[in-house]
Amino acid sequence: MSEQRVDLDERFRAEVSALTPRPSRPVEQPLEVGAGLTGTQCLDLFESQATSRHLDLAARRLGSAKRGYYSIGSSGHEGNAAVAAALRPTDPALLHYRSGAFFVHRASQVPGLDPIRDVLLGVVAAAADPISGGRHKVFGSKPASVIPQTSTIASHLPRAVGLAFAIERAARLGVACEWPSDSVVLCSFGDASANHSTATGAINAAIHTAHQGVALPLLFVCEDNGIGISVPTPPDWIEQAYGIRVGLQYFDADGCDLLDAALTAAEAADWVRENRRPAFLHLRTVRLMGHAGSDVESAYRRPTDIAADLRRDPVTATARLLVSSGIATPAEILERYDDIGAQVTTMAESVWREPKLTSASAVMEPLAPLHPDLVRADVDNPSAHHTAVSNPSAHDTVEHAVANDAVTFAQAVNQTLADLLARDSDVLVFGEDVGRKGGVYGVTKGLQKQFGARRVFDTLLDEQSVLGTALGTGLAGFVPIPEIQYLAYVHNAADQLRGEAATLSYFSQGRYRNPMVVRVAGYAYQKGFGGHFHNDNSIAALRDIPGLIIASPARADDAAAMLRTCVSAARVDGRVCVYLEPIALYHTRDLHVPGDNAWLAPISDTNHIAIGRARVYGDGRDLTIVTFANGVAMSLRVAQRLSTQGIDARVLDLRWLAPLPLDDLLHHARATGRVLIADETRHTGGISESVCTALIDAGFTGPITRVTSRDTFIPLGPAAETVLLNESHIESAATKLLTDR
Repeated sequence: MSEQRVDLDERFRAEVSALTPRPSRPVEQPLEVGAGLTGTQCLDLFESQATSRHLDLAARRLGSAKRGYYSIGSSGHEGNAAVAAALRPTDPALLHYRSGAFFVHRASQVPGLDPIRDVLLGVVAAAADPISGGRHKVFGSKPASVIPQTSTIASHLPRAVGLAFAIERAARLGVACEWPSDSVVLCSFGDASANHSTATGAINAAIHTAHQGVALPLLFVCEDNGIGISVPTPPDWIEQAYGIRVGLQYFDADGCDLLDAALTAAEAADWVRENRRPAFLHLRTVRLMGHAGSDVESAYRRPTDIAADLRRDPVTATARLLVSSGIATPAEILERYDDIGAQVTTMAESVWREPKLTSASAVMEPLAPLHPDLVRADVDNPSAHHTAVSNPSAHDTVEHAVANDAVTFAQAVNQTLADLLARDSDVLVFGEDVGRKGGVYGVTKGLQKQFGARRVFDTLLDEQSVLGTALGTGLAGFVPIPEIQYLAYVHNAADQLRGEAATLSYFSQGRYRNPMVVRVAGYAYQKGFGGHFHNDNSIAALRDIPGLIIASPARADDAAAMLRTCVSAARVDGRVCVYLEPIALYHTRDLHVPGDNAWLAPISDTNHIAIGRARVYGDGRDLTIVTFANGVAMSLRVAQRLSTQGIDARVLDLRWLAPLPLDDLLHHARATGRVLIADETRHTGGISESVCTALIDAGFTGPITRVTSRDTFIPLGPAAETVLLNESHIESAATKLLTDR
């Protein structure tokens, strides 16, 4: 047992034992200095604080015995129990990993929950953990409206902003939401996290949104213990950074003083609930027992600083308050403390024996739920959801097409978005410039005029906030369709997909979901406009995100059908989909010769393409060219030229880059016995690597070759042609592959 853990426990006992009892008073009465906080409420808060403390001690013991696997504790932060008391148990909470006392107090307000057991099941990674199922130790509970968060620094703040926005928007649009319309969203984080760009961006987005008169009932709580692992935070920094922000109501409380914390938290929560605007509660705390179990803070902190924090122990301070107010005697306090400790110890001894996850399939089970029949039914059912209201006279969509007319890719996406917005009231479309301008390429033109600014709206220029809005609205019952303006801009906010969107279902066993379809204008080959940030051809950062669906249509009919499938997969299975739109194909009409209109295609409002199904062009027996996006048109032109040389090739459009269409890929590879992969992404980390691997893993023994773009950023102007895949590369590789047979 660590020396610091013994000191903390023994110090509490010694200090409480030394207190002088005061005349008793009825626990139902308010404390004289508490302005309404009764003795009973103080006792309840003490029990939550003491429970959190004993859970920390038990986690350290379990870790020392090799029975527990998580030891980041909440000791010193127990004042956050007062924040839980200031809110309703139905207010959604996204918690800092030191908000243990908040979680205990919130769970104690919900009948049937046992926070001691729930937390310890997470510590020992038991499969019975009711929130993560043994996948991670998180504070989360569906009945208690606590949305589980991992420890990625401040990554949950954009989601919190999106959720606060979504609760109000759902009420106005009549979309079913599991939280009451007058809820306050709570988001807690540490002082070190407050410096992260994700935090500063999210807080800025909250202020920016409220500044425009949009309701945003969000209470930010910064639990400031003055140190981030070993790096000190200046004592006045949080106040300097956030106390003077116009549009952000600021509150400050001593988290080691229960009365101050409780009164200020109640004031802050009430202010947000009444004004429907964001507020910032600076809760000054201390960190006891180091950062985690393996941390020896004496290696980087002065003994005097550690001792000063111990003197501010909030659990001891609350015990002192109870005794000095005559609510309890020192003996009664210690009895309660020991009773809680005994419950925790007994439960810890029980839960470490609980079964763990024992197979890869069990671990991965929540990652990628797939019910293709239900998805297909959702696509086909025109009355599946509330019919949305639109302006029937507003048809200023991008060259609005009549059903069965052949359209461009951009027209297909525009018309499909309009159809989805008209059919389903839970659909939102938003992003940078998607509203009034109708998108940089006109893909969302006319949609805001037709469906209104509450459903089609512009966001501020911050990709983290765009995706955070999607994370929050998806959680609140919407099917958001955010747009990221260019593929290169995804990297500004990749953690919102990797660390937040893709993990929520995983860490909550599907109890919480954030469905979304992220439209991304991408790939290269733009003419007259470009450079790297507008012609990015790398999707490596997306490909390895577990559970992420990556759709990559090339033609108008596929664009419409795949967009519908993605929206239905999001709604039915809670899936996170990235829908890549080739910019260079947006307005393309011709395939082989100018004026042939061969790249146009009619679309239907019931078309559906199952996830993981490819599309084949031709039935050539000599060669299978595997490709996607811009590569499809290039490969079709190459196939036509090869036919004049006596080479009969088929072209397989993958369409889905994750999951890959493995069955179709293998079938068409075996049909010809030779595979050429035409991959417009980079040579390293590109799609062709996964295609080659999939074929080899499946036992394909025929020759495989690939042609790709170069491992470089894409330059401006004609120089781009020197590094990008082109038809000459494809044709030469095909000829060589057939010549070498």
